[in-house]
Amino acid sequence: MRIREIPYNYTSFSDREIFIRLLGEDMWQVLNQLRGSRKTGRSARMLFEVLGDIWVVNRNPYIQDDLLENNKRRGELIGALYHRLEQITSRAEDNALTLQLVEAAKRAVKKFEAWFPEQKRLRKKALKQLSTITRKDNIDFGGLARVSHVTDATDWRVEFPFVVIRPDSEAETARIVKACVDLGLSIIARGGGTGYTGGAVPLYENTAIINTEKLESLSAVVKQKLPGVDAPVPTIRAEAGVVTRRVSDKARENDLVFAVDPTSQDACTIGGNIAMNAGGKKAVLWGTTLDNLVSWRMVTADGCWLEVTRLNHNLGKIHQQENVEFRLTRYKADGTTLIAEPEILTMPGAIFRKQGLGKDVTDKFLGGLPGIQKEGCDGLITSGVFILHRAPVFTRTVCLEFFGHDLSIAVPAIVEINQFLERKSLCNKSQYSFAGI
Repeated sequence: MRIREIPYNYTSFSDREIFIRLLGEDMWQVLNQLRGSRKTGRSARMLFEVLGDIWVVNRNPYIQDDLLENNKRRGELIGALYHRLEQITSRAEDNALTLQLVEAAKRAVKKFEAWFPEQKRLRKKALKQLSTITRKDNIDFGGLARVSHVTDATDWRVEFPFVVIRPDSEAETARIVKACVDLGLSIIARGGGTGYTGGAVPLYENTAIINTEKLESLSAVVKQKLPGVDAPVPTIRAEAGVVTRRVSDKARENDLVFAVDPTSQDACTIGGNIAMNAGGKKAVLWGTTLDNLVSWRMVTADGCWLEVTRLNHNLGKIHQQENVEFRLTRYKADGTTLIAEPEILTMPGAIFRKQGLGKDVTDKFLGGLPGIQKEGCDGLITSGVFILHRAPVFTRTVCLEFFGHDLSIAVPAIVEINQFLERKSLCNKSQYSFAGI
């Protein structure tokens, strides 16, 4: 089969994938049987035209919007699809396999036809329900919003979202989540869309994207007493939509350092940093997002609130603490009424990373700790409080150059130098931090 026989297929999907998505795997086998017996030709081209017309509408929200608004144009398109199928039937000469294909195609056209009134009904219902929670202009079914939220930095496209919702405040998010659940929608939390893991990519058609970019409140730097820590610690609170660079700039204005600095910090947001446990260059000194969090708030799948607070913070890398404790406090949708007494989650610090690694992404579970490194799968992060650090008075950069192709020699060299510096640090009561790249 040629690469592109289905017209208008300018997507990354092959003709085979489109055919199977619309008609099913069994019909693909039927088509190949007909090809093998040379029972295809003009009828096959007409069938591919039907599939192409359906596909181009399925993959283009702008055309969908046009057809939703124009009943006459939509009727003409659907009429043309049925007409082509009738033409194929008239040429079939009672060939059973051809008639099977036609029946499958008719079912696909019927499903395509039914999508439009169902979509209008669901949009109307969603707008009515969501507009009691947030402003109507925060609820976007338009083509531009759906196209711009179909993928993230992966450029991986599966399904277009049903709606994009941009809450004005942190307080709105819990009720929005509950409303989406009641509507039967899948939910994806999205910040800057800079992730490379596909966490913001809709996998199902009826998906609501909750875009947190308008949650952009950033506090002043505040010294506060942390649970289990003797001296006051400089902290900063940021909502999920705050661009990471803003936090770094605010810290620098106060002669402090914000440790979370991924390469995408000019575009990524705090909610994504928490959900992905983002790192960066400074992770060598102070660890990743997890190591630097004091607390964070998130909306759970049932539309309630969960606040996670770290106790006895070691103000450094979490895996270096013998035992790590978190307090989990659950609230009803109003954000203030306790659901139950707080739960204390205790675990050895060593479980957070494999020995020798600055960040271990192989363990998504992290001892059952909610929110962190879960890519939004167990809730929607709305804000976090972070510790800030004093920058070292002096810094030195050591550049190591390795020759040859055998890195099995280079890696032990880096480890040995690091161990040497650590021994020197202990002997001289000074602090060395070393990164090998």
